[in-house]
Amino acid sequence: MHSFKKGIKLVICLLICALVIKAMDILLYPCTFVRNDIHTVTNEQKDVVILGTSNGMSDLDPDSMLEGTKRTGHNLCVGGEYPVDAYYLTKLVIEKQHPKTIIFELSPGYFTTEKEKGNNYLLFYHEFPMSITKAEYYANTMLDCDFRSPLFAFHEYSLQYELSKIKDTVYQKMTNNYDVSYLKGQAQEYHENGFIEKYPVAIENFPSYSPTLFSKDEVKATNMEYLDKLIRLCKENDIEFIATTMPLAATMLVQEEESYRDAWDYFSEYFREKGVEYYNFNREYYKSYNHELANYVDYDGHMNGDSAKAFSKVFGDIVFGDEALN
Repeated sequence: MHSFKKGIKLVICLLICALVIKAMDILLYPCTFVRNDIHTVTNEQKDVVILGTSNGMSDLDPDSMLEGTKRTGHNLCVGGEYPVDAYYLTKLVIEKQHPKTIIFELSPGYFTTEKEKGNNYLLFYHEFPMSITKAEYYANTMLDCDFRSPLFAFHEYSLQYELSKIKDTVYQKMTNNYDVSYLKGQAQEYHENGFIEKYPVAIENFPSYSPTLFSKDEVKATNMEYLDKLIRLCKENDIEFIATTMPLAATMLVQEEESYRDAWDYFSEYFREKGVEYYNFNREYYKSYNHELANYVDYDGHMNGDSAKAFSKVFGDIVFGDEALN
């Protein structure tokens, strides 16, 4: 009897701890745009899903890209999204719907570096609904980080920021509110299709530039492993897989010419071996769009909103042009 009572007390204690952690998560973990993204792709059918990094996030507007076609699309690109994240995001999407095409935006630097610990480590996982994919994602990624991170995800964000947003955060979560107006900032705004529109910035105000240079000798095996798995996953589910690299400013291509040349050679050969169409707007499709620095908001290749929409139309004409309605 005594041991039974101790067991009951332990269960009650664990339940209280779980409730406290859940309450803290509701209060202090911010409503990010990834929350909106995951909600959309798990509740709505989208023909085209775009995966990749912040370059894809700010350069590809699904509405402009698919204008004139019967397709719908959503941009799931995020700064800090590594191939492992793209793979599990795709698995989650397939659990909930069946896209026709996956577009993978490739930034070479993401293949020579490893996924950083911190709030970006949890950015995607935190928003996954309970599913087989989430359990697999946890086993293959979260176990590599601080064990407290998945449980206390809110500790990765500034407490000052969290406290100032509590009212809006709780309201949005308790009412299942996904109003994009909450995600509008001073330098950018989030659109319902996942595209983040950057406001124009004068060239003299661009932030300093410290690129992650590419070298095939520094490519991380895990990154290539998950890119392989992503391509196989799409093939197994009869989903078209397209790879692309966003146009960079001409001045930056010249400045880091050797590194970029090595990257284009490496991935062109890789995708050729995989039988994947690769749209590189810095090589084969260089002349398709203007590489003037004025089209960007920084030296890293993030376009301003007007330029991104114009480029997205060019991209759509090249990739989906034969589907345009007459």
